[in-house]
Amino acid sequence: MTEIPEHLRKRAEEARAKAAAAKGEAAEAPEAPAPADAAAGGSDAPPSEAASRIPAHLLERSRAAKARAGGEGGGGDDAGGGGGVAVAERPGGVAAAVPTAGLPVGAGPGGHTQRLLTVVKSGSIQEVKATPIDKVHTWPHLLIGEFVASLACTAFTFVFSIFVNAPLLQLANVNRTPNPSKAPWYFLGLQELLTMFHPMVAGVTIPGMGLFALMLAPYTDRNPSNKPEDRKFAISLFTIFLMFWAVLVIIGSFFRGPGFNFTFPWRDRIFFDL
Repeated sequence: MTEIPEHLRKRAEEARAKAAAAKGEAAEAPEAPAPADAAAGGSDAPPSEAASRIPAHLLERSRAAKARAGGEGGGGDDAGGGGGVAVAERPGGVAAAVPTAGLPVGAGPGGHTQRLLTVVKSGSIQEVKATPIDKVHTWPHLLIGEFVASLACTAFTFVFSIFVNAPLLQLANVNRTPNPSKAPWYFLGLQELLTMFHPMVAGVTIPGMGLFALMLAPYTDRNPSNKPEDRKFAISLFTIFLMFWAVLVIIGSFFRGPGFNFTFPWRDRIFFDL
């Protein structure tokens, strides 16, 4: 359904109020001959039901117009020489012939200057977006897919653990420390930093700066596009962070030997266990 603008709605309400007031005045005024009968043939016919509802001021205006038309053109309204215009003030009213001579510039039929109430379709004054928006609801479209993916990963891990045993070592001996002693692979990047910098710098400053830069990335790059070619800054930032950490993990896993010294895996073997 087309939405009517607010200013047009107010104008319609004012017009209805004026029509109701005019109807009340017509009910109190005495009955008079219908102006349509006078304009059509000038016969003294009894007033009809529609004529009895015409306001008194409209009847007076019709009589004055008839007198002027009869004095100037001798009944020229019927012959077409007086330039009269038929006017209906409201729906159901009786049309009256009113001459257009001497009317103000820009006035409508009968000298009225009020504008007609029009309804404008919303498509001509409002932007209609016909293109679909690439968004879906979180539930159920997104969460169902993630739930199914988590079930698949859990099932694969369960089946894999049946056929492959975990690489557990023997019980720890406090009198014999493994050499080299390496952290799990996901912490080897941090252990590699500890060989190059002070523990405060390697364990707090550098990882904190990296995480802080990643947190600021969405506020720095506000591009709403989902295409990789439009998100070069965000992709470059994450690629630098990922490659920096991956290189540290690879060095700590395959290029560190006894005493955590640098070594070549193709010469001294790999000192790394999952």
